Amino acid sequence: MSDAVSPRRSPDRPRHRDRHGRGMRGPVAPPQVPLAVSRAASFDDLVRESAERLERAWPQLASVAFGVREVPLPDEDGAEWDGLGAPVPLGRLVPARGDRPDQVIVYRRPVELRSKTRDERALLVHEVVVEQVAELLGQTPESIDPRYGLD
Repeated sequence: MSDAVSPRRSPDRPRHRDRHGRGMRGPVAPPQVPLAVSRAASFDDLVRESAERLERAWPQLASVAFGVREVPLPDEDGAEWDGLGAPVPLGRLVPARGDRPDQVIVYRRPVELRSKTRDERALLVHEVVVEQVAELLGQTPESIDPRYGLD
């Protein structure tokens, strides 16, 4: 006869995961380090910061929608490109139509592939946004942002 032996645990001792007596674990990283921010969310922030910077100088941009897409679709510009040597756009201006406002779209993957560091990415995102806004307003990029092309 074999009786199943149940593990003994005193009823007054709570069960917890501190198996080696080292105490509770601390945070993985300091609170100022953004661990949960994805690359896509970080890219969205870059586009938003660039748009807000331009809106301060150009109030008429308040009605423009700024957005991010992963990659351009082959038929978005009305032209077929096969990806074999044809330039891949970094951004696009979609003119207003009906109730839809003007849109400035920045393509995340092509921009990320052309930049190595976060600073380079931020600069390239801002340049793409400035170029699209300049096209929208019928201005030169240098008149939209005097620092365009200098960095």
